[in-house]
Amino acid sequence: MADQSFVTLATNDSYVKGALVLGSSLQQYRTTRKLTALITPQVSDLMRRVLERVFDEVILVNVLDSGDSAHLALMKRPELGITLTKLHCWELTQFSKCVFMDADTMVLSNIDELFEREELSAAPDPGWPDCFNSGVFVYRPSIETYSQLLQFATEKGSFDGADQGLLNTFFSSWATTDMSKHLPFIYNLSSTSVYSYLPAFKAFGANTKVVHFLGSTKPWNYTYDSRTKSIKGNMDDPKIVHPEFLNMWWDTYIADVLPLLEQHGIVKEITTGANMLIRFSSRRTPVQHANMYIHILHGESYLGRSYRGSVPRISITTITN
Repeated sequence: MADQSFVTLATNDSYVKGALVLGSSLQQYRTTRKLTALITPQVSDLMRRVLERVFDEVILVNVLDSGDSAHLALMKRPELGITLTKLHCWELTQFSKCVFMDADTMVLSNIDELFEREELSAAPDPGWPDCFNSGVFVYRPSIETYSQLLQFATEKGSFDGADQGLLNTFFSSWATTDMSKHLPFIYNLSSTSVYSYLPAFKAFGANTKVVHFLGSTKPWNYTYDSRTKSIKGNMDDPKIVHPEFLNMWWDTYIADVLPLLEQHGIVKEITTGANMLIRFSSRRTPVQHANMYIHILHGESYLGRSYRGSVPRISITTITN
């Protein structure tokens, strides 16, 4: 539908990589809605051109920063201040309804049904379920709402210094009123929360529709080894993102995004690995991915391969952007 769109935000070239994977995953599962990317001046012209290959609209917006360093320090995530720039999504009045998705999310199936929901629909935050997570939400663009949000931010601030605190306070009725605005957790599954409640993941993980790579270390911060077709490092830390989801992200990046970057002369040093898929991922369907990991969690073999009850060892190391 021409008057509805998925919307994301990229504040620098690193987040453009995430946005490209998100857009590619939406295309892979044949969304019928438009794709819109908001970008800030920190995004280079080259990366903007790549975004224009995937998104229907790429729109430059100004940076809004709460400047609320004290509150952000409490979260140990000072970089989140700039995410108030997300409020610009309410200015997209060429659309009647939108679904905003953070650039560190990716879809595992078609989610066009979200456009049947009303503003403000979102999934609970895994850290405090009485709040919604602002990484995925349904909203109606409105200049009036945009102005009210800016005024609210100026007068009241945000309890976490970022968009999630502001939006939860502004849309405070979400926690107590219409349950139809509570999206199921499968529409915003934290890639790290799998470890906090394994029985639930075993029961419902195969239904996951959106995975969200929360935390300061993102999929594009890891090092991919084209020789071994794997990610370098150590996966012993349970706080690191879920390995199967990480594989799926890199699967899409290598297959769909890397060729675009190479065409624009952005990526040269790993050209030899451009056509290689990450170990264990090989373009399975979302259900196959989830079923594989559920077999692993139960200590069972999958498609004739035994993992002896353990997660496949995929190593990762962080790199400086």
